[in-house]
Amino acid sequence: MSGGGLLVAGTTSDAGKSVVTAGICRWLVRQGVKVAPFKAQNMSLNSFVTREGAEIGRAQAMQAQACRIEPTALMNPVLLKPGSDRTSQVVLMGKPVGEMSARGYHGGRQEALLGTVLDCLAELRGTYDAVICEGAGSPAEINLRRTDIVNMGIARNARLPVLVVGDIDRGGVFASFFGTVALLSPEDQAFVAGFLVNKFRGDVSLLEPGLEMLLGLTGRRTYGVLPFRHGLGIDEEDGLRISLRGTVRESNTAPPVGEDVLRVAVCAIPLMSNFTDVDALAAEPGVVVRFVDRPEELSDADLVVIPGTRGTVKALEWLRERGLADALVRRAAEQRPTLGICGGFQILGEHIEDEVESRQGAVEGLGVLPLRVRFSREKTLTRPVGEALGEPVEGYEIHHGVAQLTGGEPFLDGCRVGQTWGTHWHGSLESDGFRRAFLREVATAAGRRFVPAPDTSFAALREEQLDRLGDLIEQHADTDALWRLIESGAPQGLPFIPPGAPA
Repeated sequence: MSGGGLLVAGTTSDAGKSVVTAGICRWLVRQGVKVAPFKAQNMSLNSFVTREGAEIGRAQAMQAQACRIEPTALMNPVLLKPGSDRTSQVVLMGKPVGEMSARGYHGGRQEALLGTVLDCLAELRGTYDAVICEGAGSPAEINLRRTDIVNMGIARNARLPVLVVGDIDRGGVFASFFGTVALLSPEDQAFVAGFLVNKFRGDVSLLEPGLEMLLGLTGRRTYGVLPFRHGLGIDEEDGLRISLRGTVRESNTAPPVGEDVLRVAVCAIPLMSNFTDVDALAAEPGVVVRFVDRPEELSDADLVVIPGTRGTVKALEWLRERGLADALVRRAAEQRPTLGICGGFQILGEHIEDEVESRQGAVEGLGVLPLRVRFSREKTLTRPVGEALGEPVEGYEIHHGVAQLTGGEPFLDGCRVGQTWGTHWHGSLESDGFRRAFLREVATAAGRRFVPAPDTSFAALREEQLDRLGDLIEQHADTDALWRLIESGAPQGLPFIPPGAPA
């Protein structure tokens, strides 16, 4: 017999689907329910490598952790990794299968993947008591409904009840709830069970008359009102927009252990991927992490991080256009700490040969590290373990670039020259002992009286965040009603709200 299920949809992107899904998963697993996450199709530059070497969205890996299980490719069978405004790399069952335009994907390829997606969901439902699915964007994207495999397309085929999440902090949540339902066909509307208000600030009693009116207008109840909480946006799907220049990664509020703070500047390069690498730095008391895009913003930084990117050559051009490239070369000459991760590591090298990603052929790098990079059509997807600075380290690799080192001191399968470090390893800073040793080196080189906290556990902090998400659901949602949805499906006889989807 198949396990129960629920699809968490949203009125918009970034309404809170990922964290609500994780919260429901953590609440269920604490009740002794064997639960798994699922997202049929994900568009994200933040990805993760599973134990079997499959690439999936980081949000689904985080949700698997909320379920206290190992992530697998079944949980995110289709991953789209944007390479421009018009094209994406399609990753199917954890392996890249090619680049495709949005028109080509929605013009037929997406619909053809529905069988694969449903097979993965069925396998999970045959293994777990419940599968909590996450939608994408809005289910009312009427231009894309015909080929949809992630919102109502999967809900109807798998007969999943749908819970629509709305971000009230943005405003317009009642119109968004009503409009979402009213733009769906009668057949789709039959699966929309109700609503969940997210990020509410203030007195819930002032909201209740609106919720009653919404029930009267739609025949659908609200299953909970989740209060606004800082610091819950863990493992987001989307890269930080460039409009967020200068944004500070939410940091641990504990005071620094030493006399100084440590300032970390992360270059907000185009197509930035796995910027979650710096979350472990932001978790350290006394470390301030911010994203920057101007050379003068590097001047007071104790450490500069060049993160991963889906466009190494494009990011390199961007750094040169903005004057950041020259600032990075000066930092290296002045022995000021810089860390390049994956694409950022490749940028710091001497030469790049790229006939795969940008197809621009031979491109000169910044020449800071003794490294030559050749892009291979085969993607490296591994979970390496090793040692650096006398401490054990583990991470994961996701890249087409193959590095040929011609010198330098070995560092996590990459290299180090002076205070410039480079590695293909994502996630290495989550290894607590290594992170502390690295920060001590950075502080010494920067002349800061900064001392890493001796007891910060990134894994424990992540567990605390997931428990906070579970607490939100347990304390502010009607969990009995949620469980009935998961177990029995959408209520029968839900009314149709006109006008419905256009013909």
